Formats: sequence, structure tokens, C-alpha cells
Amino acid sequence: MALNWLKGKFNEVSKSLKGEVTKIRNQTFLEGVVAGCALVAYADGIVKPEEKQKMMGFMRNNDIMSVFKTEDIIKLFEKFSSRFEFDRQIGEIDAFAAIAKVKSKPDQARLLVRVCCAIASSDGDFDEQEKQAVRKVCNELGLDPADFDL
Repeated sequence: MALNWLKGKFNEVSKSLKGEVTKIRNQTFLEGVVAGCALVAYADGIVKPEEKQKMMGFMRNNDIMSVFKTEDIIKLFEKFSSRFEFDRQIGEIDAFAAIAKVKSKPDQARLLVRVCCAIASSDGDFDEQEKQAVRKVCNELGLDPADFDL
């Protein structure tokens, strides 16, 4: 029952996000989104190669992110991933620095959080560690996590 609700919610959000992302296609937004995705991916402390591939596959093939070049997404995800793999704290600092650049644009900030939620739930399991990571993103952006059912 909960899985069906989660899948329905994911599909609903995905449809509306593509149009919104197209309106605000820019490098700062892309970096913030990819940083948020990396933060969520590393929420449990480690990302297995299969998880990285799934994340990148989602980013490349999902309608939401398809307005951006695949090469740019991959390059940025690898950049943020390498920082997390080198040192988790450095990865978080760099990710939050990129995310913070979106703070001054409330529409982009809200959309960034929505994309992070969509990516976190893309496997059908938006677990507590992922939710906590997205809550931190909300706090960084000055947004209320409750607005995103967190």
C-alpha cells in the first residue's frame, strides 16, 4: 500500500518537475541539484557501484533532468562523488556550498528539494537516512521540511 502511494507520488512530482526545470536551466541550478543528489546518495555513508550507476541512469534518462546534457550531469556527479569518497565532511561541505547558491532563488530552491526527493524515492524506498539528508538540504535553503512531507 505504502509502496503504491510512493510510486504514485513520484510519478505525480516527476510530471510537473520537467516543465519547471526547463524554465530555470542554468549551471548554478544544475550544480545544486547534482550536489543534492550526491548528498542523498551518500546518506548512508557509502555508495556501491551499482547505486552510482542507478543514480546516473536516473539522471540521464529521467524526464526531469533530461533538459541538461548527460555529460554535464555525469561530470558534476563524479566531481561531488570524488569529494565524498575522499572525505565525507569535505563532500558535505562542497555539496552544501553548491546547494546554498540556489538559496536566493526560492523557486529554484524548492525545485531542488523536490528533485532530491524524487531521486531519493526513485527506487521505491525513501529511507530515513535519505529523508534526513533532504531535511538538511531544506535547512540549508531556509525551507520547511514539512512542506515536502519530511
